[in-house]
Amino acid sequence: MRKVAIAGVGHTPFTFAAEKSSVELFNEAAMDAIIESGISAKDIQALYVGNVLGDFSEAQIMIQSYIADDLGATNIPATRYEGACASASLAIRDAFMWVASGFYDIVLVGGVETSAKMGTPLATRTFAMAHDSHYEYPAGLTFPGLFAMLAHLYTAKYDVPLEKLKEQMAMVTVQSHKYGVHNKYAQFQKEITVEDVLKSFMVCSPLQLYDCCPFSDGAAAMVLASEDVAKKLTKKPVYIAGVGQSSSGKLSAQKDYAPRIRAREVSVKQAYDMAGIGPDDVDLCELHDCFSIASIIAVESLGFAEFGKGGEMWETGQADRGGKVAINMSGGLKSKGHPIGATGASQAVDIVHQMRGEAEPGRQVEDVKIGLTDTLGGDGVLCNMVLKRGW
Repeated sequence: MRKVAIAGVGHTPFTFAAEKSSVELFNEAAMDAIIESGISAKDIQALYVGNVLGDFSEAQIMIQSYIADDLGATNIPATRYEGACASASLAIRDAFMWVASGFYDIVLVGGVETSAKMGTPLATRTFAMAHDSHYEYPAGLTFPGLFAMLAHLYTAKYDVPLEKLKEQMAMVTVQSHKYGVHNKYAQFQKEITVEDVLKSFMVCSPLQLYDCCPFSDGAAAMVLASEDVAKKLTKKPVYIAGVGQSSSGKLSAQKDYAPRIRAREVSVKQAYDMAGIGPDDVDLCELHDCFSIASIIAVESLGFAEFGKGGEMWETGQADRGGKVAINMSGGLKSKGHPIGATGASQAVDIVHQMRGEAEPGRQVEDVKIGLTDTLGGDGVLCNMVLKRGW
């Protein structure tokens, strides 16, 4: 396998209902990535796009074809990926493999979503389609309900009092907003307090409003290139050093592991092993904090904390800058926003900015050499990537 580098990146602001279409949003991010890498659209050999709900938000499928056409990258293979919230990460993983194999030298990849423009009722209904539609959704399950159940399971399995867990979850949210306020792309650029979180209205016990990420519109993209090509395009290549992907199936198949998500442990081990690292080597992690409890569960399966002790990372500052591993310096899904088809690409783009020292001063982590992305789709599609600085 050849080494694969990220040669250029692009990112739109994450917002409430966007006026632009998904094609326009993606190509805004894509043009930034293309210009930054110094290539032209005619150099792109393939396009991979994560997008989940374009059918419902815009009555539009086949956006990959229209994206390529509008860019001027005509007649190239263009593919749309759907893996719920992990869609862009799955697209990046496949793009990585195509370049690593030697089949392509330059690929454009990323994701886009305009779920916010659907409004809350339709967005909630369509998000819930990522549950099992025969048993789970008809029983009334939505994602706030799922993660609320995981929170209660967490308290029972690890003997963590509910009030303590709620305070830890509030600390997760407060830290996300602490750094999102400095991210020019973030949907919520406002700091909040633990008290704000605990006084916000109940969504699904024990999850309150500020425990939950928003519906968002936006896009992120990157140019991937083989090592030889990347060295001609950029003096600061960031290499995709390891990738992993796994699936857990419906909730009933996960009963022996919950509140852990077994697919995460399988996926991240693949990524760590391919990169030749362990969790102690990671400087920065962008993880899937769709709900605050999701962060606590994730840091344990990623190997950053013992099981049942994840919340202590936020209590002791070990998830903050200068701690064991800096978690979600972008503001995460909670503050930056969560346009589901774009989220995985956004995570990788932010780590690239951090490695280059290009993040805003209020959230820049010093000397980032190794970063990890963690993206969860639906009930349990997981994709992880290890990124390494190449200079």
